[in-house]
Amino acid sequence: MTTDRSAIVLLSGGLDSATVLAIAIDKGFAPIHAISFDYGQRHSVELRAAKAVAEHHHVASHRVVHIDTGVFQGSALTDDIAVPKNRDDEQMTAGIPVTYVPARNTIFLSYALAIAESLNSTNIFIGVNAVDYSGYPDCRPRYIAAFEQMANLATRAAIEGRRLTIHTPLIDWPKVKIIERGLELGVDYAITHSCYDPQPDAVHALGCRPCGRCDACLLRKRAFEHLNQTDPVLE
Repeated sequence: MTTDRSAIVLLSGGLDSATVLAIAIDKGFAPIHAISFDYGQRHSVELRAAKAVAEHHHVASHRVVHIDTGVFQGSALTDDIAVPKNRDDEQMTAGIPVTYVPARNTIFLSYALAIAESLNSTNIFIGVNAVDYSGYPDCRPRYIAAFEQMANLATRAAIEGRRLTIHTPLIDWPKVKIIERGLELGVDYAITHSCYDPQPDAVHALGCRPCGRCDACLLRKRAFEHLNQTDPVLE
């Protein structure tokens, strides 16, 4: 019996998901089908970044799944709620942040599961990270393990012997290690987007410039500085 090497990669257009895509390719998974989500997020620039990343890595397909914009409420990423700025590490990890989107990863992984089974794939890659975002309950190892267990109880493919694996190569990596590995694999971080509160900028490649002060921007900035580099999206 041959081992399935096709894969579904959840691609947000951010630093982590771009690195995960490169890792999947480096591990020899093919064909790779990337999926992104238009879920009513305040800033659609991440979808432009996802498209650029998918094209850069020549994936077999890239689809954008459209979700009813009324599904996700009460998050700074979907509603008119202020995005926290200039927070230190202690503040970032003190409880579940307002940038948490209710059940987002559960819904995204469910879509990925359906697509994987439809395409006869048994591999899903997702860039969750439990180090920098310990406040997000749907980025933790036990959550991923529970979802994988559920998926293998709920699908015809698994019952018939084609068990699904959810790959989370970054889950226990600090941001510095993620960037180091991505650079080794040729990730172009200049075309990625992580900012929670970007500002329109016609000169910038993606049409928006990151704020440089939200949690996501600061984590990127500090990691690149640790490597004696400047985050290319801030140049």
